[in-house]
Amino acid sequence: MTAPNALLAIAGIGTTELIVILVIVLIFFGGSKLPSLAKGLGQSIKEFKTASKDEPETEKPAADVKKPDPTKTHGAN
Repeated sequence: MTAPNALLAIAGIGTTELIVILVIVLIFFGGSKLPSLAKGLGQSIKEFKTASKDEPETEKPAADVKKPDPTKTHGAN
């Protein structure tokens, strides 16, 4: 199973549902706007992938923690 097929299977979308969605999109936006919508969607996905890949690490390294001195712990009296 390829990645797109796995995603559709997880979402529960079959071939029939996908065709119905595409027909609804075609009715709402018309055939003349579909190429520009697809281009905009492709650019958005590309920018999102680039931004998520190039994002610097926001996690800071853990602070240096001193190990407790066993002679000064509670109960060593």
